[in-house]
Amino acid sequence: MDELCRAIEATLFAASEPMTADEIAEHVGEGDVIKGLRSVAQHYAGHGIELVERGGRWHFQTAPDLAHLLRRTREEPRRLSRAATETLAIIAYHEPVSRAEIEAIRGVQISKGTLDVLMDAGWVRPAGRREGPGRPLLYATTEAFLTHFGLGSRRDLPGIDDLKAAGLLDPLDEKVFESLGQLQLESEEEAD
Repeated sequence: MDELCRAIEATLFAASEPMTADEIAEHVGEGDVIKGLRSVAQHYAGHGIELVERGGRWHFQTAPDLAHLLRRTREEPRRLSRAATETLAIIAYHEPVSRAEIEAIRGVQISKGTLDVLMDAGWVRPAGRREGPGRPLLYATTEAFLTHFGLGSRRDLPGIDDLKAAGLLDPLDEKVFESLGQLQLESEEEAD
């Protein structure tokens, strides 16, 4: 392992939170940091810890197949209500999005508690205000959301075809998506 890779390894090991390649470069100086990161990640592949990139940030984590060894107490999986799950999905796919837009997509009002649960989990954050009447607060997902769900970026979210292939959309859902697609085509044709 060359000196740049050793410096990258030491920097990430000592970091209190994931770092971008630019942040790492500030610590290690000259050199191809991206190439060094890939080299370190390859070096740790198959070890008890591994170097991963999530949302443009790099960090060491326990190998997924060994995580159970580190749990001292039984972790209860976080259960989200259907409303919270739907709200999280809407925010992830449409961010930044306002409360009114979330309600319009879901077709029902959401309670303040739903957004609070998602913010307490660290998966959703306020993302500024929209320019317009009332200047509504906008919501977006966080780096913790990407990390928790093992996504490199929002582009890694599954598409409609992926959800159909996994059997996660029932026939009613498919008809809704098809009709929404048709409405979008019609509105684009009217705009032309």
